Amino acid sequence: MRIAKASEAIGATIEDVDVTRLSDQDFAAIRQAFLDHGALFIRDQTLTPEEHIAFARRWGAIDLNRFFQHREGYPEIAEVLKEPDQQLNIGGGWHTDHSYDLAPAMGSILYALEIPPVGGDTLFAGMAAAYEALDDETKQRISALKARHGNAHVFGKDSKYRKAVGERYTNADQAGQTAVHPVVLTHPETGARGLYVNPGFTLEIVDMDPQESRALLQQLYDHIGQDRFHHRHKWRAGDLAMWDNRATWHYALNDYQGHRRYLNRITIEGVALH
Repeated sequence: MRIAKASEAIGATIEDVDVTRLSDQDFAAIRQAFLDHGALFIRDQTLTPEEHIAFARRWGAIDLNRFFQHREGYPEIAEVLKEPDQQLNIGGGWHTDHSYDLAPAMGSILYALEIPPVGGDTLFAGMAAAYEALDDETKQRISALKARHGNAHVFGKDSKYRKAVGERYTNADQAGQTAVHPVVLTHPETGARGLYVNPGFTLEIVDMDPQESRALLQQLYDHIGQDRFHHRHKWRAGDLAMWDNRATWHYALNDYQGHRRYLNRITIEGVALH
């Protein structure tokens, strides 16, 4: 097994390993790499749905996704799909999965089944690196702030995005959750400090004038948007990617019109954040 850093701010690539045959020692090394790098890109896997689920369960309890279509016969597996005739993709903007939950998902494990001949990459951003690069004045300003997150504008019945995505999303009546989390998160496993706001689901800074809240969030988003905090993953069929929702953003690029892109995702339960 070979583990190599993908970029300075985020990610590691793992090669020469079969995740269906991991010893406890190898799994511990992969788990440590996940905590160290925030995202993992494991090449050349051949997984059945059952093997995908078994690998996910080594990480923790599975969080059954409320809003994605499930793979037939496997409620644990959410389908991330865009057909050749569909214009809008899933995840086509910077976001952090499940930040609208009181106990946001720990992470996701995404397996690539069908990748377009060109395009369809996913961008990742490292929140610890972005936080560390802030000036001291900004760090002090945001140190005790909290932000409210929500999902109705994405998954709710009145969401324009949801209507455009169509039947790939389900259960509009279950949208509407909100949750309050620190703007600066102390990672529950590593203790690292990182930013925990995102353009996809963060609604506002709590107890702040709305205009000031928007300006501060945009300032943080512009900062995180710098290339130096990013890694661009170029998918191949058989790739297994996983990311730590407590330490990353991601963005699925929608630049492959006329081609099919199909991946299977399993999400792992997390804990309340402080």
